[in-house]
Amino acid sequence: MKKDTHSKNYIEEYGPSLDTIRKWVQAATVIAIDHQGTAVTNEQFKQLQKENRRLREELDILKRAAVLLAKR
Repeated sequence: MKKDTHSKNYIEEYGPSLDTIRKWVQAATVIAIDHQGTAVTNEQFKQLQKENRRLREELDILKRAAVLLAKR
């Protein structure tokens, strides 16, 4: 059976649009295997990138605070 045929069956059964199903599949697609052998999906990778940015910003703030406190 073709890939599109599967998608059309899901649309008929569950009601979401073809584009919505494609987004779900893309988000759930395994893009890597981590060092422990756990699959990492595209959505998980994006969440990890977002968390990494936040943690870097927090680290930068803490470094600036440490410099200010060291000057006292």
